[in-house]
Amino acid sequence: MTVTRSHVTRALHLAILLAVVTQLLSSTIMERPLAGDDPDWPYALHSWAGTAGLGALALFWIWTLLRSRFETPLWRLVPWFSRRGLAGLRRDFVRLALGLRAGRLRLMHLDAIAGAVHGLGLSLATVLAITGALWFFALQGGPWGHAALGAHKLAGNLMWAYLVGHPAMAILHQMLGDDVFSRMFWVRRRFGGHTVPAE
Repeated sequence: MTVTRSHVTRALHLAILLAVVTQLLSSTIMERPLAGDDPDWPYALHSWAGTAGLGALALFWIWTLLRSRFETPLWRLVPWFSRRGLAGLRRDFVRLALGLRAGRLRLMHLDAIAGAVHGLGLSLATVLAITGALWFFALQGGPWGHAALGAHKLAGNLMWAYLVGHPAMAILHQMLGDDVFSRMFWVRRRFGGHTVPAE
């Protein structure tokens, strides 16, 4: 089945991407204010962009339940609890191993692995947003606050790794002939040496 991307999916994906990048970059220069002090602008940006990101993530998960059957279903984004999802991952890993051995990486379409990788990124971003919101709005101070902040920092470090690895794999796919950018963003896709408008 050919996976398509609706305008809603693309818009939410872009919103989440912008929120995550803003969060990670602002976290490198912000300082948490002391009690009674006004926050500096990077901290304020981090706080409110994080709240907006949590909203975009909530809308994305809801949209995943409602959207067309021609888009990636929830069980493919989170295959770990589904017999069907795990079977798809096993098939893709076998295809990957056989393809690498035969040198046919260019011809491979590993939809189950791709869906699981996207799902991991979305899950990580969701943990990052929820723990940040819990700390900011409810749990500052105390053992639960320290736990939320610790989980937030750990998720942030993992998200840095994801933010490097995920685009790198997308660029590799693009170089191997799989025109992923036109499916995920509003760019023109290549077809037989020409370009046609993105769907």
